[in-house]
Amino acid sequence: MFDFSIVTNWIHQSLLSFMTEGWAVFVECVLVALAIIGLYAALAIVLIYMERKVCGFFQCRLGPTRVGKWGTIQVICDVIKMLTKEIFTPKDADKFLYNLAPFMVILASFLTFACIPFNKGAEILDFNVGVFFMLAASSIGVVGILLAGWGSNNKFSLIGAMRSGAQIISYELSVSMSIMTMVVLTGTMQFSEIVANQANGWYIFKGHVPAVIAFIVYLIAGNAECNRGPFDLPEAESELTAGYHTEYSGMHFGFFYLGEYLNLFIVSAIAATIFLGGWMPLHIGGLDGFNAVMDYIPGFVWFFAKAFFVVFLLMWVKWTFPRLRIDQILSLEWKYLVPISMLNLLLMACCVAFGLHF
Repeated sequence: MFDFSIVTNWIHQSLLSFMTEGWAVFVECVLVALAIIGLYAALAIVLIYMERKVCGFFQCRLGPTRVGKWGTIQVICDVIKMLTKEIFTPKDADKFLYNLAPFMVILASFLTFACIPFNKGAEILDFNVGVFFMLAASSIGVVGILLAGWGSNNKFSLIGAMRSGAQIISYELSVSMSIMTMVVLTGTMQFSEIVANQANGWYIFKGHVPAVIAFIVYLIAGNAECNRGPFDLPEAESELTAGYHTEYSGMHFGFFYLGEYLNLFIVSAIAATIFLGGWMPLHIGGLDGFNAVMDYIPGFVWFFAKAFFVVFLLMWVKWTFPRLRIDQILSLEWKYLVPISMLNLLLMACCVAFGLHF
């Protein structure tokens, strides 16, 4: 499997040939930042287009068809429209908090996005507490949402922000415990090590029943953390107009829009990394020819295929189930998912202690 560290080491040595170590690191940081921004924007466009097509499929429609072949240019036109819209600030809003909120949301999304290992040697932030850092960085987003609701000085925005804050903080427990269940199995918090340990089998298969339970709980809780249907009560159009971003326009609204879709991809990418082997190919014991063919497929292709498979599952859920009430959302978390996650974590610890996993 190709190791991208060969490319990064070559770039580093090339820069060192005509500049000092400090300047080389600075240029590399700028290049990495540009790469993250470019990939971030490209994924957002792909996800928005995919959402519209998947929604159309489930509603027996065609989705975008007119602008470009199969409507592929429609999203780009919408981006241009959003960029040209006026950014206004409500008269009675807290201007500092109002303007800070979308940047807090996008900052949390960028930090979490940088933790994702796309291929061997293509990890941006990879250290021994990577899982802990990812969970901490993802928690910053709720601060931006609460600031948006409070700073807008709008009752609908405030109610939406309070709902979102309660929902995200609650479901973070289930997400964290599902991930920690797999950390117990693998014995490390470093994402590259977690993926490397799945070379001879993905954890969804190796981890026995607790891994399957953790995967299901993670998908439900991750969907709720993204404020996506059927957990989209903070943005309930029928009662809150648009929820916490009601008063936002232009690219300020675009930041919230981007954050929602990229958080969807991040949740799916983390699921692909921890449960489905990340960039590791599918290997079946005894089928050496099949395994050799699978090894020819690049690691990043495997990674994105798995991530978009999980994205499709979450979109399927959104366009299938009706929106839940706030009491149903919180009851599902505190009465069912949290106890199941705690018991599952204990069960996984017993499986590891007694060697009952594959």
